[in-house]
Amino acid sequence: MSNPQQLRYSKEHEWLSGAEDGVSTVGITEHAANALGDVVYVQLPEVGTTVAAGETCGELESTKSVSDLYSPVSGEITEVNEDVSNDPSLVNSAPFDGGWLFKVRVTGEPGDLLSADEYTEFSGS
Repeated sequence: MSNPQQLRYSKEHEWLSGAEDGVSTVGITEHAANALGDVVYVQLPEVGTTVAAGETCGELESTKSVSDLYSPVSGEITEVNEDVSNDPSLVNSAPFDGGWLFKVRVTGEPGDLLSADEYTEFSGS
């Protein structure tokens, strides 16, 4: 399992892309997707919603369990991935590509995020 170097990671197993025009993309890591098992439902925040770093903003349901989704940064949701809403298995099959979850216009500083190497050590993945 390889964690892309250009991303930053939360201890809750979300990843965050670098900001393009102030907007970053958020998803869950391959480690988290594997731990969840087959994702069958996602509840994503609504566009226009304000989220806070480290706070719950959605839910992922798998055949094994239900897990909260946390925002790694504070900001306003600008887009959600409708493809994942229609096909939650994308979270498992492409967590760093087509399985992204939402985009957020970042306000303020990101929370306590890890580099790829730090996350790999933290998660054991």
